[in-house]
Amino acid sequence: MSELRVDQQATARLAARRAHRLTWLAGQLREPYVQLIASQMLTGAVAFAANILMVRSLTPTHRGEVALLLQVTYLATQVLLLGTERSFVATYHNVAAGPAVRAYAKLLIVPILVGLVGSVIYTAVAPHRENPGPVIVAMLFWYTIVEASSLATRSIAIAVGRVRDFLVCRVLESVLLLIMLVGLYAAHTSHPEIWFLAYLVAGAVPTVVYLVTWLRLPPDPDAVPVHQEQGRMVRREGLALFPAAISNMAMLRVDRLVIPALASTAALGLYTSVATMTELLAWPLRAYADSRLGRWRAAHRDGSLRAAPLVLAAAVYTLVVVPVVAGGLYLLIVPVFGHQYAPAKVVVLPLVLAAGLYAISRISLGLLIARGHGALVSAAEITGFVVSFAVYLLLIPRLGILGAAYGSLAGYGACLLFALVASRVVKDENDA
Repeated sequence: MSELRVDQQATARLAARRAHRLTWLAGQLREPYVQLIASQMLTGAVAFAANILMVRSLTPTHRGEVALLLQVTYLATQVLLLGTERSFVATYHNVAAGPAVRAYAKLLIVPILVGLVGSVIYTAVAPHRENPGPVIVAMLFWYTIVEASSLATRSIAIAVGRVRDFLVCRVLESVLLLIMLVGLYAAHTSHPEIWFLAYLVAGAVPTVVYLVTWLRLPPDPDAVPVHQEQGRMVRREGLALFPAAISNMAMLRVDRLVIPALASTAALGLYTSVATMTELLAWPLRAYADSRLGRWRAAHRDGSLRAAPLVLAAAVYTLVVVPVVAGGLYLLIVPVFGHQYAPAKVVVLPLVLAAGLYAISRISLGLLIARGHGALVSAAEITGFVVSFAVYLLLIPRLGILGAAYGSLAGYGACLLFALVASRVVKDENDA
């Protein structure tokens, strides 16, 4: 009888431990940074599939043209946002969804109008050889608005605590994009602008649906009220971070603009087939840093923020993931992309190493933002861009896509080094 009681007690303890683990796991899955990472991993998986579909359907030249259109859009998106992504999260913490959407819309109205005027003027006066035509310019303009709105919904979701909605929105976008790209692949579509149009439609539909849904939510009595000075604060801090946003995007994307100028769009197609994959390595740490900005700022204010363990954990993550990604990508290029993409193998190692350095820098720069040092963040990103751009100009004419990979490695490394030194200086000043 006593043995039976002991067995029952042991079973009960085991069940309790399992229930505790499940409760803990459920709590972790509700964490905003986990949901942000999930959304980025989904986006990355679709980007991987899209890359395969495009390289199987398009020549390297046409694949490069799609990449060029996307890179122009991503750079224009940062100009439209004017650095407000992270400053919005830090300023509009715990407000209601509807007021947050309206507040961000006010921030975007003037940049959108300026972009519209600029697009019309460019179409009218640009030389013929540099003018893609009104249809392509219009597509670029509208996709820029879609991308800016998408990034705005990300910031809004973090600020108002509706990251799950953002995750669902990205799931819908990814599914819609994948369906359209598979359709284009099955139809043997070889026109780059049609593939680009699929990105525009897939991004627009779910983003508009969720923005309208958030605007129609009933008032939340527990939400923090929105004040007019918050918008001015977001704009001021955003302008301080704007050089960082532009330099970061330029550091990430300008290689896609320089390669066609100094090499060819075929070379860009080879390079992008690898770079699209290696960028995924940094996404988890970037999502974690973005989701923690509000908490880190609060911890900094009460003196409990500890930067060293966070940076060390990011370094460990990179050391573990980099060899796996490099080896796997090197072995899979030809079987997955085809023999015409075999020359892209040469850029795998430097691009994976560059992505690892970039991932660590996202944590370091996020900590600087939390401490209120937006100017140092901009300086770090500008340093990385200047170094990478100089190496691009020096090495791409000589080494082609390998020169671009070395430029990315040098630029990301310089950005990280600056961030680490700046963090140390800030810490020493605070201690003094």
